Amino acid sequence: MYIVKAEANQIEKIVDMSIRAFETDVNVGGVNGDFPPGFDSIEWHQQMAREGNLYQAMIDNDMVGAAIVFPDETEKNVYIGRIFIDSVYHRKGYGIRLMECIENNFPCADEFNLDTPCWNERTNAFYKRLGYRIIKVEDGFIFYQKRKSDPNTIQNFA
Repeated sequence: MYIVKAEANQIEKIVDMSIRAFETDVNVGGVNGDFPPGFDSIEWHQQMAREGNLYQAMIDNDMVGAAIVFPDETEKNVYIGRIFIDSVYHRKGYGIRLMECIENNFPCADEFNLDTPCWNERTNAFYKRLGYRIIKVEDGFIFYQKRKSDPNTIQNFA
């Protein structure tokens, strides 16, 4: 798997994948209709692409998912705003590979941060499995961090 900045002609396909992926959240504790902002919006994804924050997850020439990533100006701190794998590819290890691609795509990063809803059993177990540590719980979200300097963290960094 590899990631590339999203191409404008792929936005509709990315949005379709996003819808399919996030609709499965009802299977892991989510309430129908409780989706992340912009998950089904072409305009929102176009804006993320224009800003350089939307990445396509590729296996060979096939797109299997996407990520929205916000590195700071130094690329030392990276906020992973969202990842998703098309539901037709769930439970095949692609989410793990996507996170590894993100981490490896920012070799200067000292830390990666992200958040996920408290109710989402799948994503909370997933991020813990990848070595992310809880740094706070607030307003129904769990905030995670993975630092290169943490000796207790499972490292996927390049």
